[in-house]
Amino acid sequence: MTPEHLNIRHLAAMAVAVEHSSVSVAARAVNLTQPAVTQAIAKLEVQLGMALFTRQPSGMAPTEAAIRLAPRVEAALRLIGSNRVTAAQIRAFVALARTGSYTAAAVESGVTEPSLHRAVGDLGIVLGHRLAERRGRGLVLTRQGSAVARRLRLALAELRSGLDELTEQNGQQGGRIVVGAMPLSRARLLPKAIGAFRTEFPQVHISVHEGSHAELVGPLRDGEVDMMIGALRDASLGKDLVQRPLFEDRPTIFARSGHPLVEGWDAEALRRYPWILPPEGAPLRQLWRQMFEALGGDLPPVPIECGSVMTIRELLVSGDYLTMLAVDQLMVELDAGLVVDIGPAPGAISRTIGLTTREDWRPTRLQRRFMAVIDAEVGSLVRKNL
Repeated sequence: MTPEHLNIRHLAAMAVAVEHSSVSVAARAVNLTQPAVTQAIAKLEVQLGMALFTRQPSGMAPTEAAIRLAPRVEAALRLIGSNRVTAAQIRAFVALARTGSYTAAAVESGVTEPSLHRAVGDLGIVLGHRLAERRGRGLVLTRQGSAVARRLRLALAELRSGLDELTEQNGQQGGRIVVGAMPLSRARLLPKAIGAFRTEFPQVHISVHEGSHAELVGPLRDGEVDMMIGALRDASLGKDLVQRPLFEDRPTIFARSGHPLVEGWDAEALRRYPWILPPEGAPLRQLWRQMFEALGGDLPPVPIECGSVMTIRELLVSGDYLTMLAVDQLMVELDAGLVVDIGPAPGAISRTIGLTTREDWRPTRLQRRFMAVIDAEVGSLVRKNL
């Protein structure tokens, strides 16, 4: 069961019925007859495989499942903006926003292109906005369309969390955790946390999206990523985000085995060799700049900008380059003797590694447990490095 296949009006009726324990009130709220609401709730119960209400002479009493699901539904409905929106319309427009093409979106959604056109057009009518427009041979979302796409993704994330909570309540293991992983977290912390979590919850699916902060922050804001692990940014860059520090990382300088600086170096020697660094704006690049500003003199050349540790490794072993990374990121190469740690970056050079989530995010129990496992692994790594 996925949230894209749930009937929005049926969900709205269920939520109102939970709030008022009344089918008649729910019927008025969603503009359906009482028998239609009763039937809608029954269909939902079949889809979910569990009872949402107990029928009593005095009315309908919500079950624990319905009480858990209702707040997620209410949050999703606020984001969607209307209970007249259909699941087919949401599916069509989210696919269009993701692919940027009616043809590709139709293939992804499993519908014909005319049907997808109609669904997106009807969604725009219901919401009162033009959502997409042609520009030359391409297609772009309007300003309102971009806002609607984000709200719909967040609505789907709420419903997905609600379904995961019901799965857990039903005594089943399941659900999905999506983690955005920036480079440093991929070296040791995240693999260890996933391994420990999977030992406890082997049926939970974990999806790791790799990328830079710039590549991951959009999916995080859209609800397509649950949490992001890596170097924290200035808090003013995302007031809708919550950043929680995990540990301080002090990077070190690496070179190939046999590099001329292996035997020793000074500030001037560091300027004589080309550097491989992430692009401007990355925390590590800023630390590198601060290091040389403290040492004085000109900045050395950076002929190669790269954030991929795998690529940096291959470049390091093939020339007299220098780079600055965490020891964890090249531990395998260090042990193999391919690269050498020629010394910690001079000065008070460090970066804060942490966890970033949306301010309005309400994690499920499994998501909270996963974050607790991350905290435990951080404690273990810090103790080992003391």
